[in-house]
Amino acid sequence: MIGEPQRTFYGNQFGNTFPIFVHFRIPLWVPEVGGPIDPDNEAHDLVMSVFGGMSKGERNRIKIRVRTAMSAQAKLQGRYLGGRPPYCYWIADAGTHPNPAKAAAGQQLHKLEPDPATALVVLRIFTMYVDGMGDEAIAVRLNHDGIPCPSAHDVARNPHRTKKAWQAGAVRAILLNPRYTGHEVWNKQRKEERLLDIDDVTLGHRTTMTHNPSDEWIWSNEPAHEPLITKELFEAAQRARRQRARAYQQQERPNRRSDRRPYVLRGRLKCTLCGRKMQPSSIRDRVYYRCEYKKQEAALYPGLDHPRTINLREDIVCRALDAWIARAFAPKRLTATITALSQAGIAASTAQPQTPEQARARQALKECERRLARYQAALDSGADPAVVTQWINGAQRDREAAQKKLDALPNVNRKKEPPLTADQIREIAERLGDIAQRIQAADADTKEPLYEALGITITYDNATRTATVRSRPSLAYRYSECPRGDLNPHAR
Repeated sequence: MIGEPQRTFYGNQFGNTFPIFVHFRIPLWVPEVGGPIDPDNEAHDLVMSVFGGMSKGERNRIKIRVRTAMSAQAKLQGRYLGGRPPYCYWIADAGTHPNPAKAAAGQQLHKLEPDPATALVVLRIFTMYVDGMGDEAIAVRLNHDGIPCPSAHDVARNPHRTKKAWQAGAVRAILLNPRYTGHEVWNKQRKEERLLDIDDVTLGHRTTMTHNPSDEWIWSNEPAHEPLITKELFEAAQRARRQRARAYQQQERPNRRSDRRPYVLRGRLKCTLCGRKMQPSSIRDRVYYRCEYKKQEAALYPGLDHPRTINLREDIVCRALDAWIARAFAPKRLTATITALSQAGIAASTAQPQTPEQARARQALKECERRLARYQAALDSGADPAVVTQWINGAQRDREAAQKKLDALPNVNRKKEPPLTADQIREIAERLGDIAQRIQAADADTKEPLYEALGITITYDNATRTATVRSRPSLAYRYSECPRGDLNPHAR
């Protein structure tokens, strides 16, 4: 029994849920239609669709009224409208709430007050930036002077952030925050509903926060709290940032190439000292993989003896890697390789296949579990229970949505092909001939799928100048001949 259908169904929710009632033969009683809804009655469908549209329209009208009122309060009254206070501020009471009902309940207005312990840090950051220092240089200077980063200064407010040192992102966030001028600024972000799956709109939407452009921000007409910097200093910092961005985009880079250069080991090389992936770069027509250790990162890895830059040439690694792969198919080791490939083919053929949509849904579930674990740790460390509860509720909603999406996806029933036999693998190896020569003569675009299929990962120890290679094939091995014959006969 549904007393008010306009409060029960929103938009097209009735059309998505009513077939389930019909399937299980559950009658749905609505007074507006005079009894149970008849699934074969077009008038009933039309009436329920109208109620869904009315509910959606009312929701939009309420949203417009609320946003208009909040915009007026921020612009005309400079009222603090909630949210986490920025660094160097805390929340203080600003008198009784003007709404009589809320005032009777004991609610107070709030405003921002400077934190005396850190108020001068913001002024110092803006001054250094206007004088020509960049975000990373400012972070290095603050760490050198022993100034605690925002998450270390106020642990309860930032339980989800690292508390080791200043980062360039924290400095950039402070430089872009107009609240330090004393004005209340609202509408910097908005909630945006995005489809969970564009191929199945019935799964609904996910609400995410999106940044609005600066010209849509609502500034208070008068200062609403004590400023830490002048408005002129803030505008000077914004002009400096735009000028630097424009100069960076216009500067000529002689090593820049219009086409993308392939890097066959991209994402496969890691530094053993810090555990990070080594990034590819081209130096004098050679490809290197480097691990840069900047000054501001020293606080993140205390006690780590890491060189300023570690470089590793790609051609040297690939030459040894190709020879290592070729040795697996040498006559002396061919029997052991055939056994390993046969076992891998049998294991892969029995594995449960999954579609890309199922893989993304399972990855989303894992991410939600990680979020819940972090939020629980923050709650145990003494964070604000009200704030952490909101985070946990959001993570649980995302987890339920991902689980529903995964349950709605059909199972994949692929045709199981028999794995290669030992004789087939031996025949392929004999046809390939000199495997080492073929692999080394192949271009980068051809080697990259080979390394991907073999699951190649490499860790580089700069102290001993050694690279450890691991191969974890995860796909079934299959063999097929090109219908047009050998397209590269001269390589035999």
